[in-house]
Amino acid sequence: MKTIEVHAAPSEYILKEGAFELLEEKLQQRGIQSILVVTGTKSYEAAKAYWPEMPSMTETFYTYQGECSFAEIDKVVTRAKEVDAIVALGGGKVIDLVKAAANELHKQVIVLPTLASNCAPWTPLSVIYDNEGAFHHYDIYPIATSLLLVEPKLLLHAPRDLFVAGIGDTLAKWYEADVQLRTIEHLPVPLMISYEAAKQCKELLLRDSKEALRAMDEGVLNDAFIQVVEVMFIYAGMVGGYGDHYGRTAGAHAVHNGLTALEESHALLHGVKVAYGICVQLMLENRPEEVQALRAFYEELHLPQTLKELGLTEVTAQQLQEVAEKTTIPTESIHLMPIGEITSERVLEAMQELEQLV
Repeated sequence: MKTIEVHAAPSEYILKEGAFELLEEKLQQRGIQSILVVTGTKSYEAAKAYWPEMPSMTETFYTYQGECSFAEIDKVVTRAKEVDAIVALGGGKVIDLVKAAANELHKQVIVLPTLASNCAPWTPLSVIYDNEGAFHHYDIYPIATSLLLVEPKLLLHAPRDLFVAGIGDTLAKWYEADVQLRTIEHLPVPLMISYEAAKQCKELLLRDSKEALRAMDEGVLNDAFIQVVEVMFIYAGMVGGYGDHYGRTAGAHAVHNGLTALEESHALLHGVKVAYGICVQLMLENRPEEVQALRAFYEELHLPQTLKELGLTEVTAQQLQEVAEKTTIPTESIHLMPIGEITSERVLEAMQELEQLV
């Protein structure tokens, strides 16, 4: 078995109404006097009503251009050289961008998420895209986020489709961990923690997602919404944090990365493509019955199980071949699945069989 490196959690995590009002005090506790706040146009618009007055802080704001790319990382690094810490005020790409820049500068990372759509607030990891918006690689950092402050009311009023995509992304935690961990006879404790967290990702999402979405639709916090948010942040983060390479990504995310070969897919949300990738992975595992078992849940949340449901109806055979080839490049996580050699031909066949099944 490969050596497992545990990247457990942020140093401090608080979820409560009014959490952002704690920011100045928490920064002072860390000896921070100046911050660069990295945000997006929509993120800042959503969060500005919650942003606290901090008379003791020197604040500089930077609005990123929509991608955690090499060019954007360089811009943040340039602006953050003279500050004590970098604050991420936004969604997953803003947070990944801040983590990447802070790692280069050895600065503390402070995360204030404006939506719940993945485990980016929890994990010391960034997904890096090239300057054209295609997936390039992901980096894992030696130091975790210093502070994670979560304002649930801000997340409640975030775009519903991003929340649904986050559910799809988090559901993959179970399938991508299970395919690897179920084959290991004697699990060390970190992998036990990872496996249990992955199991809870599936069970709690299947149980609570409907009620959590009702909270968003009605604009009223409920226990299910808080539960799903913490599943997305904490349990999902623990799967990879304790599971390392056994718990991060496998087939579903590799399919997502393969889909980025299609320019038409760039407008689709990450978690939506991952949700489709779960089904392709299950077909590769020869588990069509599990695809069928998920059908009702997918339909209820309007998650896609086919290319047609993804809206990719005009994809040519040649383009599908390109997706399959990008999914199976030698460095891709799909090869972590212990199900024999996985070729582009096998992936292409799985996608075609999925279309027929569903």
